Amino acid sequence: MNNPKTKIINAPLNRVEGDLEIRVRLEDDIISEAWSVGVMFRGIENMLKNRGPLDGLVITPRICGICSTAHLTAAAKALDAISGAKVPVNAIIVRNLALMAEHVQSDMRHGFLMYTADFANSAYRNQSLYDEAVKRYEPFKGTTVIDVIKHTKEILETVAIFGGQWPHSSYMVPGGIASNPNMNDIMQCKYLIDKFASWYEKRILGCSLERWLNVQSGADLDAWLDESESHYNSELGFYIRYARDIGLDNIGQGHANFISYGQLDLPENSKVTGRSQHSHFLIPAGFARNTAIEPFDQNKIFEHVAFSWYADDNGGKHPFSGKTDPYATGEESEKYSWTKAPRYDGAPAETGPLAEMIISQHPLFTDLVNTMGSSAFVRELARLTRPAELIPSMKQWIMELEPKEKFYAHSPNITDGEGFGLTQASRGALGHWVSISNKKIDHYQIITPTAWNGSPRDTDSVRGPWEEALIHTPVKDSENPVEIGHVIRSFDPCLVCAVHAVRGKKENIWKI
Repeated sequence: MNNPKTKIINAPLNRVEGDLEIRVRLEDDIISEAWSVGVMFRGIENMLKNRGPLDGLVITPRICGICSTAHLTAAAKALDAISGAKVPVNAIIVRNLALMAEHVQSDMRHGFLMYTADFANSAYRNQSLYDEAVKRYEPFKGTTVIDVIKHTKEILETVAIFGGQWPHSSYMVPGGIASNPNMNDIMQCKYLIDKFASWYEKRILGCSLERWLNVQSGADLDAWLDESESHYNSELGFYIRYARDIGLDNIGQGHANFISYGQLDLPENSKVTGRSQHSHFLIPAGFARNTAIEPFDQNKIFEHVAFSWYADDNGGKHPFSGKTDPYATGEESEKYSWTKAPRYDGAPAETGPLAEMIISQHPLFTDLVNTMGSSAFVRELARLTRPAELIPSMKQWIMELEPKEKFYAHSPNITDGEGFGLTQASRGALGHWVSISNKKIDHYQIITPTAWNGSPRDTDSVRGPWEEALIHTPVKDSENPVEIGHVIRSFDPCLVCAVHAVRGKKENIWKI
């Protein structure tokens, strides 16, 4: 029997919002082992110590220029919990609308600026759809690329209207929001939402939102694709056809564990209702093993650092007990990443739009995962179609705003205590855990979506989600390992949220 041909690839990925290095071992051109290396240190938690409680509302939105509204939301919710503030309906709606605007622009920009750029990779020059992919998705030139930049820029204006700027706005405060939108502001936001919705229906779906929301299974998806030319040639239709042609439905299987913290509080007397009757969120919280859903309990979250460049903690720690003590070792150590390893009830879990769909028991994605698993194809399909789930609620909520009612309720003083703020950022589960002592921040821990998805191994040496998703992936050309990019980018990595500074060794590497 011949021994397998073994090769190690160190592949730094661009187009991942930050710096990431993926190291894989190939055996006969199949990935047999994978390591996700977060190459930068993030010290935000330590920067917050001994500052005033409200400083987190200014500092944490600057962790990321893509998910700043989500960080502000989590920070504000943590202070709401500590102070006991009751947020008025108007403020709940504005917070929701801003977060949803951030989601839909991020989903489109990632999908058509970051993800489908690989469809124009020279590895696919012999594919029948390749020339069309280049026409649509060539970076900086593709027709779709240019159109997406234009329309996603416009929807973000809603965040600026409510919060004064985007990114890095700080208008959410304990007890509501600091701005006071008038009727002109509300009608301008309504116009922007309606305009984005019309563009999304015409360009991305090729059909109405109502028609797409009737797609309930894999069989329905195939029927929808063939139903009309507008579906077939839409951006979504082209994605489905091209992704299947290059085999994205056969790669990227991970642990098949999913986590959602829940997001978008349902205000009193709203006509908007969530998928789950037992949740006070539009998007419910939960944990799923495959598609079997369990109730969510934040007490089951622990972070491990056995393979991360932090001081050892003898097993996982809950965020209220965890620390961020950097400990950079040399090559002699097993540690290999600045990203910690979050686990839920001892298990790794992926998060993001697909996790939200599974926890929400969305029939289409439940069927697809049950029949074909959590492939790169399904993961990105969930991201491209999440706006269809959010836009109807955005349209309803903007009409429910009452400019004559309160946007802020006076909140009690922020006393000593602890609280947590959980939400879903564009990339998935985001949490801030805060302790206040002597009127100052005594403890602050943040777990980001990319920490969940891009974690290294844990104390039990179990791989993180996208490390696991790489296993068994074929790599046709180690000089152009585009398959690695397909799998990792299906999680929409955002390394600036996970880590912050650079490691220098660059040998035998290829940028993909």
